[in-house]
Amino acid sequence: MAGNRGNAENTATHTAVDGSVHKSAFPPFDHSTFASQLVWLAITFAFLYVTISRIALPRVRSLIDARQNTIEGDLAQAMQLKEESNAALSAYEGELASARARAGHRAEAREKVNQAAVEARESLDDNLATRLAEAESRIAARNNGSPSIQLACARARRCINGDRLLLSGVNLFAGTLPATTRQ
Repeated sequence: MAGNRGNAENTATHTAVDGSVHKSAFPPFDHSTFASQLVWLAITFAFLYVTISRIALPRVRSLIDARQNTIEGDLAQAMQLKEESNAALSAYEGELASARARAGHRAEAREKVNQAAVEARESLDDNLATRLAEAESRIAARNNGSPSIQLACARARRCINGDRLLLSGVNLFAGTLPATTRQ
């Protein structure tokens, strides 16, 4: 053990001695190697410059040009599609205006036809009412007030006017005539 202890002391002493003896500068700042370092810097810089300018930059430039061409193509296509959509929109608006105009004309025509139908119906109703009144007066003049004729006229008048319905075999108008005409 004693031998080991002596080695440790020698090592510590040797280290202390070695640390104080070697006081050299950091290699890049050593003035004796400064010229060779500048030569290697120039050689390395030239190599990297040539490599980047001949290999890397053309690839980057081609990527940038391709991207620019893609953007320009997309913009041109977008402008074309915008023009097409504007043309389609104006055509749609024209068709819509035309359809609205046709619908307006059809509505006017429909209104005229409906008005003519109402007038014709009113005229027909007036004509039928006049003819019915004339027929009733002729029948009354011929029969001179016969109760069965009066009953038939009353039933016909109600059927034509739509007041009551006649069902087959059912007398809906019983009791509408004076008691003297019932049998």
